[in-house]
Amino acid sequence: PSRNEMPTWRLGLKQSAVRQPVEVGLIRWERSYEAGLEASRASGRPVLLLFQEVPGCAGCQRFGADVLAHPGIVEAAEAEFTPVLVHNNKPGEDAEVLARFGEPAWNYQVVRFLDGKGAELIPRADRVWETGPLAARMAEALRRAGRPVPPYLDLLALQGREDLAIAALAMPCFWVGEAALGKLPGVAATEAGFVGPREVVLVSYAPGLLTLAELDKLAREAGANDALFVEEADLAAAASAGVRAETLRLPGRDAARAAGGANYRRAPAGDQKKQLQGTAASGLGLDGAQAAKMNAWVRTDRAKAWSYLRPSQLAEVKG
Repeated sequence: PSRNEMPTWRLGLKQSAVRQPVEVGLIRWERSYEAGLEASRASGRPVLLLFQEVPGCAGCQRFGADVLAHPGIVEAAEAEFTPVLVHNNKPGEDAEVLARFGEPAWNYQVVRFLDGKGAELIPRADRVWETGPLAARMAEALRRAGRPVPPYLDLLALQGREDLAIAALAMPCFWVGEAALGKLPGVAATEAGFVGPREVVLVSYAPGLLTLAELDKLAREAGANDALFVEEADLAAAASAGVRAETLRLPGRDAARAAGGANYRRAPAGDQKKQLQGTAASGLGLDGAQAAKMNAWVRTDRAKAWSYLRPSQLAEVKG
């Protein structure tokens, strides 16, 4: 395909063979604003309204190729919303809708969320150009509309947060510990590894949802916290929160280089997500947050584990 076309096989999405401009990704769009509103009223699904430059600049193409082709965004847009596309550089109906919303022509992409009457569900926002922030706004719009939010969409928003922090927790067995820590709310990713000779689980978490003190307490209660390690820059904050922590030096970080080397190393692939191995979901190409949650629940609560899958993934597992 040309550089201005999006191949429909990108990221394994099983879509129709119809090609469309790279700027609009792989979502199947309604091109009539009024028809989109009518469909929204009939289904109850909010309108996801994209104003996009087509053909567009490199930034618009990247947004389409990366964000609007991400499987989680595509499946949520089509299953939970009524996607409507407006070209911000064309005459006719596109220009009329552009003027109605006061959107500038030849601009970067803007995504707005409406109810079936055309009223804004959440305030307009500029520069939402990454997968995580867009997923977060999609989830917010669904909640504002009184619609359920699929867990995979919340996970996509979680792993894209800008405030994610890292800690490592020591335990007798990281196979068990990775599953225990993956169950905690606010944990976006887990990885089995070592600090020196000790087995640890490296955790990426959102302090806005799970503070370090809460992580420390909940991990101890789960039997997955014999010792806690944080990066040097976070030691003072840990102490002020009453959390006893040792220094974590991750490979490739300046602090590790200054200290003469890292003290953390990743465990072999065979030790990662041990509970998930051998299950029907192990070959689904899960993203980081999905893998952490699936590994946490797949052996103890299959229904909860399956709830984190996208519709296409669930169909593949059940098929």
